[in-house]
Amino acid sequence: MTPTITDAATKAAIAAIASESASTKDKIEMLIEIAHGFIKKPKTAQDLWNAIALYQEAENLCGEDYFLLKARAKVGRAGALRAVPHNTEELLLQAQVLYTEALPVLQEFASSEEVAEAQMNYGLVLQSLVPFNLAQIADSIQVYQEALRVFTWENYPQEYAILHNNIAIAYLSMSGGLQQQYLFEGLAVQTFEAALKHINIIDHPREYAMLQNNLGNALQYLPSSHPLDNLVRAIAAYDQALKVRNLQDTPIEYANTIANKANALLNLPDNLSKPETGNLQNFTQARNYYQQAWEIFTKYGQIEKAQVVAQVLAEL
Repeated sequence: MTPTITDAATKAAIAAIASESASTKDKIEMLIEIAHGFIKKPKTAQDLWNAIALYQEAENLCGEDYFLLKARAKVGRAGALRAVPHNTEELLLQAQVLYTEALPVLQEFASSEEVAEAQMNYGLVLQSLVPFNLAQIADSIQVYQEALRVFTWENYPQEYAILHNNIAIAYLSMSGGLQQQYLFEGLAVQTFEAALKHINIIDHPREYAMLQNNLGNALQYLPSSHPLDNLVRAIAAYDQALKVRNLQDTPIEYANTIANKANALLNLPDNLSKPETGNLQNFTQARNYYQQAWEIFTKYGQIEKAQVVAQVLAEL
């Protein structure tokens, strides 16, 4: 249930808009703009609830006259609902309804970019509903594919990279028989590799590192008759990500990648041509990576990740 507006800034914003001599349309746009400000960089969950309240106020003002603004307010509210920490199926279902109501209006009256952005975020809602058995992962992939018609690598490389990343992760989450599982995981690898043909380290380092890290994860667990080859490829992908991710600028992302690389090193012989000689060197490097990742996760309050790494260290 959406809480009442308690934040003083939100109350003041609504009061100011209510007393303005501005037109109804201007007031709606002001409410939407203020709400956007809350969700751009929310400091607390209350910021998101404040945004939800402001979007709702904007919707109420729209009535039946300002249907495009109403659709934009619905999309904004849906995005805020999805972003609420520890999201529940109830909030996600509310977001789903808002997107399904808003998208037909956007498709008729808004720009193709605005529609594609809404589809991109709607896909995330559908993907989040899958664990609750309230959506199909194929539906989220279809919505992402529709957004890719607009967000091409030439014109929108950042969105292009994020969409491919989301599609690949969706494939990895699909379940089925053994042969189907091989197919889905292979499609995930192909999706990452397709994006990396266009996303390079110079122009889009953050997206490049994200794709390389997640490609490494997909390769590491890809069923294959040549598992060691896949581990070598995975480590190469992690090394590419680590050309961007570092302890100073992106500590948590860096810790994620070195922990992933450690997983691969644990299973890789030191000498591929003589696997029987063991992997003492790779084992030692993996343990050092885990220790460093644990220290970073602990320092930055990533408690769950720190606990997972601590458990691996204890087993080692």
